[in-house]
Amino acid sequence: MRITFRYRLLASYILLIAIPLLVLGALFYRTSLKIITEQAQKNVYEIVKKSNEVMDTKLRIIDQNSMSLFLDKDLFRIFSQLDPANPAELFSADRQVTAVLGKTFSQNQDIYAYQLWTSYFTFGQTLPQGEPTQSEIDRMARQAGGKLVWVPTYDFVTMFNQPYLQEGNLEFRYLFSAARLLDFTYLGNTRLAKMDAGVERPVLVISFKSEVLNSLYADSIPRGSHYMLLDPQGRVVAGSEPGTAAQTNREAWLDELQQENSGARRMKLNGEVFIVCFDRSEVTGWLSVVWMPEAGLVSSFVPVIRTSLTVLAVVMGIVAMSFAFFMAGKITKPIKRLLSAMRSVAEGDFQTRVEVVGHDEFGILTQRFNRMNDRIHLLVTENYEIRLKEKEAEIQALNMQMHPHFLYNTLNVMNWTAIENDQQELSRMLVCLSSMLHYTSRKTWAAVPLSEEMNWMENYFYIMSIRFEDKFTVEYAMDPSLMETEVPRLLFQPFVENAILHGFDQTGSGGVIRIRGWLEGAARYFEVEDNGRGMSRETVDAILHHKSASVGIKNTIDRIQMTYGSEYGISILSSPGQGTRVRITLPQ
Repeated sequence: MRITFRYRLLASYILLIAIPLLVLGALFYRTSLKIITEQAQKNVYEIVKKSNEVMDTKLRIIDQNSMSLFLDKDLFRIFSQLDPANPAELFSADRQVTAVLGKTFSQNQDIYAYQLWTSYFTFGQTLPQGEPTQSEIDRMARQAGGKLVWVPTYDFVTMFNQPYLQEGNLEFRYLFSAARLLDFTYLGNTRLAKMDAGVERPVLVISFKSEVLNSLYADSIPRGSHYMLLDPQGRVVAGSEPGTAAQTNREAWLDELQQENSGARRMKLNGEVFIVCFDRSEVTGWLSVVWMPEAGLVSSFVPVIRTSLTVLAVVMGIVAMSFAFFMAGKITKPIKRLLSAMRSVAEGDFQTRVEVVGHDEFGILTQRFNRMNDRIHLLVTENYEIRLKEKEAEIQALNMQMHPHFLYNTLNVMNWTAIENDQQELSRMLVCLSSMLHYTSRKTWAAVPLSEEMNWMENYFYIMSIRFEDKFTVEYAMDPSLMETEVPRLLFQPFVENAILHGFDQTGSGGVIRIRGWLEGAARYFEVEDNGRGMSRETVDAILHHKSASVGIKNTIDRIQMTYGSEYGISILSSPGQGTRVRITLPQ
């Protein structure tokens, strides 16, 4: 009995090597995953807590530095003596206040801007904030009555109501801030002096870019992990996902974590298991959350499994080598020959043949491959030749239909004769006709700029208006940006001709043809509209979908769809007595 390829493969490799390796690999995997998952969870949780501690330490320094301003004698003097109505005093005070704030905060590299807000002036660094005292930050600071409040990341444009900055690329678009109301006092000569009740207390605002918080996590958490910093209301202060800052995240699993202050747990999110670690800031109350896919942890111990399985495979391979050596040669040689032939076929060489050796499954497979290759070669050749001939025939047929044959020299002689006889109107008609014929009889039928098409239409309208004795007028409403875009030649002529010959055939005067063009989305739209007698639904359907007398319209539809695809073309809206509107759709 002939041993088939299937039984040789199962007997030699799966039975002797694959099954033991799979069993041992599964045991190693499950054990290692459990150990490493637990250890990784502990490590990430410690990273989150340490990052929060670092953040709290930095924020406490801001709190302490801002508190020192309560007793600053220079600020006490400036705001006690300042006349808000005197511009010179304001600018002088701004320089002094900026110097005091710079001495206090300029050494902190995390701070983006420090300011003192009053209703009459903003001291310190300048930002396009409009009236900052009308913002939510100012309201929160004054309600806190001197206590430092932390405002989570916000959109600068929205917070300060500056819509003109909406489209700008602002480096300060997303900020978070610390704010506190400053009620200055001064201790001098053993006496504590306070500012007068009528003096407006300024609000200190210290602003940070949202990227400052990202640095606490981006370089410390494991690769493939995600992080997010949320305030108690779910507003995103910072996060690993771009575009989430200042947004509100109300996912159920995050709301669940908001009920606790710190911890680590295993959660299933969107069908995937994640390790989630979280901790709340003691200074701001913001919740730091880090989550990472449990499957990603496998990469950390794959080398250990690979080494163990390699050693085991070597030992078992030596035992099985004498039995499997002969079979391996029988199996790999035909596979290599087939792979080499497949590469040649993939590169377009359909003449490749593989020598048939033996009558087992590989021999049958080789025969079938050679037959398949012959069949593919035949089909590709036939299909290519047929498609090429069809395309050439279509293009030639359309070109033959659209190419008029006239005698230019005869028209020139007629034009000079009209000029000599002082027949100016006839001369202009001949010039227009000559220009039109030259336009339509070019050797190529490629697309042309819309401006050329419109020039041709103006010549056409002039001749038709003389012929029909001013039976109609023409109105244009074309977007100027379309004039240099390319359109199929004679795009409007069939529809205009249909309007003149059929739409106005029962009209003595007062006919109007409107030609419009505009851009919308990723498409260009053109409309040819008339106020003629209109058409029935059956007539419109015959023009669009069946054979009809409107050969020019059918050719135009065919040219549009052959050039741009079947999703582009024309639509016709018409009814008896209501005129006709033809809309042409082309890509940009």
